[in-house]
Amino acid sequence: MSETITDQQDLPLQRPWQALDPAVGRALAPVLAVLAEEITAAIAEVIPAYRQPMGEAFGRGVRDAIEETLSQFLTQLGRPASGERPGRDVYLALGRGEFRAGRPLDALQEAYRIGARVAWRRLSAAAIAAGLEGETLAQLAESIFAYIDEISAESVEGYASAQAASAGERSRGRQALVRMLVAGDADPAEAQAAAAAAGWPIPRRLAAIAADHRDAERFAAIVGEDALTAPVEDLVCALVGDLEAPGRLERIARAVEGRRVALGPSVPWQQAARSWARAASCVRLAGAGVLRSDRLLIAREQLGVLALHADPGLVRELADERLAPLGHLTPAGRERLEATLLAWLRRQGNVAEVAAELHVHPQTVRYRLTRLRECFGAMLDQPDARFELELALRARRGDGESVRRSTGREELS
Repeated sequence: MSETITDQQDLPLQRPWQALDPAVGRALAPVLAVLAEEITAAIAEVIPAYRQPMGEAFGRGVRDAIEETLSQFLTQLGRPASGERPGRDVYLALGRGEFRAGRPLDALQEAYRIGARVAWRRLSAAAIAAGLEGETLAQLAESIFAYIDEISAESVEGYASAQAASAGERSRGRQALVRMLVAGDADPAEAQAAAAAAGWPIPRRLAAIAADHRDAERFAAIVGEDALTAPVEDLVCALVGDLEAPGRLERIARAVEGRRVALGPSVPWQQAARSWARAASCVRLAGAGVLRSDRLLIAREQLGVLALHADPGLVRELADERLAPLGHLTPAGRERLEATLLAWLRRQGNVAEVAAELHVHPQTVRYRLTRLRECFGAMLDQPDARFELELALRARRGDGESVRRSTGREELS
């Protein structure tokens, strides 16, 4: 038979079958049906993941797909083309189907490798019987393996795209579950169904972690502990279960060190909204400078601060009202007197301790107390008034007007 033999240096590197004579395909076509049967049997024998399905309709479908692949290969011999090869969508779909069937990607790749070896064994024998020369046989071998590599890559691409889509869908489902739980109005049956779909069994008790973080998935990796995360409002929420397990709290604290993160109380999952509200409030108060933000904040250790700042408008009103007697002073003078008054209230009037806290001389403290008495008068002797003054001063600090500790001598206006 007539053959067109191309110099090996001129062969297309990616698609060498384009340089073969189409007559080669016509010579090999009669063996395709038998070859498809042999490849199907070899795949079923060697790859456990395909052994059982091959005896059913799946096996017939595989055999037909293999014969179609072989036929497409032979019809493309000697046909230069650019862009996508015919049949690409088939192999993308095959990869997606493998993922959805729950089979590993390496099973599919092994099936392609087996197919290539069996195809070469049968086709080379047919080519020799047809009188093809050695150079054409070498070119045919290269073409078979290059073709299998190309369709295998397409199936891998399809598998990866299905995997990514599934991961995205799973991530969206998990984020929706977080928001459902912290919203506080989830129907139990609906929540359990959403949890099953998301692959995250709802623990009997859980705790919410609030973080000033931009990426929910990255924060999940930081926290670990099978955390379920999602953006909620302007923060990231992570739900963790079994907080009472030995060492778990310590591991979380180490993982988030240096970040603005707070942990809500461990509660029955139906009360996740309460845990989230406490944690989120702590993070926002840390952002306002009320709480430290360089370590994990434990909400149950900050109940007093949370209660004080539960209604920001109310505490600002309290501060403005109770601290009005200092309004005529300069900002610097007011800050010094506020610092002294808060320390005096906290230290229950112990001048020496107030002086030590403010790093000033006791006589300076006495001088400031005299000025305070001039401003507040009898209020400083009334228990309820002192309580409200301390609340007002703490609230003022929470508004970001941190009371600076004054040192040295000063003149008060």
